[in-house]
Amino acid sequence: MKHSPAKWDDEALVKACLKGKPEAQKALYDRFSAVMMGLCYRYARNRKDAEDMLQDGFIRVFFSLDQYRGSGSLEGWIKKIMITTAINFLKRNRHFFEALESDRATEVAGTLGSDHHLEEKDVLEAIGLLPPGYRAILNLYAIEGYSHREIGEMLQITESTSRSQYARAKHFLSRVLHGEPRVLVDK
Repeated sequence: MKHSPAKWDDEALVKACLKGKPEAQKALYDRFSAVMMGLCYRYARNRKDAEDMLQDGFIRVFFSLDQYRGSGSLEGWIKKIMITTAINFLKRNRHFFEALESDRATEVAGTLGSDHHLEEKDVLEAIGLLPPGYRAILNLYAIEGYSHREIGEMLQITESTSRSQYARAKHFLSRVLHGEPRVLVDK
């Protein structure tokens, strides 16, 4: 191949990576690292954790690249690995389902709607305040589009626990985004 790794299509890039070509590995990382860092940061409590998730995820990507079959996008395949890596990181490094409120907390009906315009950074900042378990379920359900059944299987919890954690996450976010006082858990 005469053209540069940056111009390779996904199939050529994967083949070159599987042959152990460092320029292809760098090109794959460069092509997807920014998007995957954003994904990891949604699950992480801070930048260091996000960077650790990203590094672990790309190690898994490179070790598993021979399993990529080309059905579906390469980015989607990498994204699944990154999500799994992020969830496993949280399970290993924190009490995953920390309680935000007492068991008396009521599940909140409604949405996170607001009467005023919310900046994306404000929403992301509010999500960052969530305990790891809440944040993971919110990301998996609301952003990644997994069902509560799938989340339950992924996290080894019941479907009802996923629903409850999601409702509590929405309640917390609603309070934060509407400027109400909030109870924070340790970071």
